[in-house]
Amino acid sequence: MMRMAQIKINSEKTLSHNKFPLKLYSFEKPGLEGEMHGQENEIYFRPDGATVLLIDEDEQKMLFTRQIRLATFLNGNDGGYLVETCAGTIDQGESPEQAMDREILEETGYQATSIARILQGYPSPAGNSEVIYFFLATYDSKGPKKKGGGAEGEGEDIQLVEMAISEAREKLSSGWFTDLKTILLLQHYFLEGSK
Repeated sequence: MMRMAQIKINSEKTLSHNKFPLKLYSFEKPGLEGEMHGQENEIYFRPDGATVLLIDEDEQKMLFTRQIRLATFLNGNDGGYLVETCAGTIDQGESPEQAMDREILEETGYQATSIARILQGYPSPAGNSEVIYFFLATYDSKGPKKKGGGAEGEGEDIQLVEMAISEAREKLSSGWFTDLKTILLLQHYFLEGSK
């Protein structure tokens, strides 16, 4: 039987609020034997996000985005480019599905022909409040396409990377993909199928 955590917040201090709040919490929590003890954690309050693996089953293709991710560059990714699934932040008042439809159009220029939520979870629960919603979607690679490349004014400079499903599987197996949300979606697709 799972016990409810009895957490007592002793103090909260805002360390930064440039884009999203970063706060330092001092709190008490129960230990394994039920005794209370203190701890401090920095928590970054990011809005929830959504990500989608875009698949054209008829043409046996998958569509990814490629853009510079500064954090990866600062941590050893030469050039800073990352190939990943289309993703973005869920705006206030949007459902995850609405956000995903918007992001697909903004980033790729395509509209999904079908979309299904497959799971959700915390990507970094020790210090980040964000929940990410994961989707599989179909698109028509021969169908109408708008500009894409990212939202106006955000400076994303997103490039599209379309590859055969078989190539994506090989790249997944070889460790070529380094973005965890992309790896998770590809593993789900190849283990569970497109159901």
